[in-house]
Amino acid sequence: MTRPDHVLTVLRRNPDLARLAAGSFNFDLDRAEHVEEVRLASGAPLRAVAGDDTGGTYFICADGAVLYASSEVEAGLIGAGMDEALEILFGLPGWHDYTDLDLAAGDEALEAVFNRTEDEIRNAYGPELDADRSTLLRGLGLRRLPRRELLRRLQESLLRTEPEFLLVNADEGCAYALLDRLRRPPLWQVVLAPGRNDLARMRADRNAWDAIACDPVRRATVLRAAQYDRQPGDLQLLRILLQQEVHLGPTEEVRLAAVLVALHGETEDHTLLRSLRESDPDFHFLLGGFPDSARALTQWAADFDESNYGRDPHDEYELTWTALARRQGQTELARAALIRILDDTGPRDGALLGSLANELKILGDLGQAIRARRLHASLQDDADKRGSALVDLASLQRLHGEVEAAWQSLQWAVTLLDGPPPLPPTDQPALDLDLPKPSCQSFTWRELGLGVRVTEEYFLITQAAVPLGLHEVAQAALKSGTAMLDGLSHPTENLRQAAEVAQMLAAPR
Repeated sequence: MTRPDHVLTVLRRNPDLARLAAGSFNFDLDRAEHVEEVRLASGAPLRAVAGDDTGGTYFICADGAVLYASSEVEAGLIGAGMDEALEILFGLPGWHDYTDLDLAAGDEALEAVFNRTEDEIRNAYGPELDADRSTLLRGLGLRRLPRRELLRRLQESLLRTEPEFLLVNADEGCAYALLDRLRRPPLWQVVLAPGRNDLARMRADRNAWDAIACDPVRRATVLRAAQYDRQPGDLQLLRILLQQEVHLGPTEEVRLAAVLVALHGETEDHTLLRSLRESDPDFHFLLGGFPDSARALTQWAADFDESNYGRDPHDEYELTWTALARRQGQTELARAALIRILDDTGPRDGALLGSLANELKILGDLGQAIRARRLHASLQDDADKRGSALVDLASLQRLHGEVEAAWQSLQWAVTLLDGPPPLPPTDQPALDLDLPKPSCQSFTWRELGLGVRVTEEYFLITQAAVPLGLHEVAQAALKSGTAMLDGLSHPTENLRQAAEVAQMLAAPR
């Protein structure tokens, strides 16, 4: 970031230049403080360097790119570096109004827009706009470029904003809207592109089959590409993809490959799929409703295709694409899409919020996962479901270092799961005769898998609290965990080990 520092240093050392930049071009070094705390969703460094009189702020990113954030909760890249950003700001002083201008418009139409805006600036507060621009460009060693070229560079930068430079509120995690309304390819198109390339490669060159089919991520992506681009000659390559995918177990891609193969209606494929289905209960469940007769194979596949897949990628569940982007290593693309989906969730999206929390956790964004899980828990009307969601929330908070919050969430979860105390017996004749209680046995959540999870979480919170000096939390969690452990009929060895570690760490020294 040496060059942007150089340009800013020249401005800071030359009050006359800094005054011109702040006056006619609204780039004020003394306003380098945003209206709220923000950060990049990726966690990359961000430094405020200037602001304008509307409450907007200019930030420098780690690679030198310049990000502008408005007080209206919008943000976008405006230049690949500070040199380019200032050339745009000084060359297009009305750039805020140009983010959506059509570059295909004629020179005359664009120049009329530029001239009208600059005339308004001259009349309002910048009578020496042209002279000030020349002085600034010369003093900072910047270029005077044609305004159409500056507009092209501005819009190219804006289109780069997501996914790498998504700006979020530091406290709540909500994303800033984009500064522009420029057209961008949908998520599915970006994620599917490598699969389309691989599918074309497999169709053209049989020697490419092994490399693609043996790579789990490429295989999954090419299967999705084949779903939306079906050709009669693909059967053999689909069989190869299916045979390789089976090694991973009963995945969604196995079912997709099975359906795509079965649509061709070959008897040998009916035999293959029936054998696969009978080989394992999980595969049996995955290929539900599989026909006994090869004659019904095509209809089975067509029905499954219509209900689960189809041929339009726009209809696919959005989390299918975010998960595939994550598997492809496109972490920021997946993160940005998940955050946008999370921002758009509402009171009816309880199931989606649970899935978002899981996906964000897998992605490694615990802060956003906590946000999703907290919302998910708040929408659960059933006490057991809310309690279970709060256990998940406590785990996420602990992993994120929010140990006190995790302890509070777990306590709340246990209170909900236990429910109100049982009512006293009211069957007076039975009480008078001292009749035995019904013999049917019922299990509470404490005796089931959820009880094991909560017990383990108590011990993990203990382990996390001690290094942070949260000794009261550690002791309370250890006490609760020990009591629950004593009530388990078959505690696992891992649970006992977690208890021993917690007891050792929390022991007085």
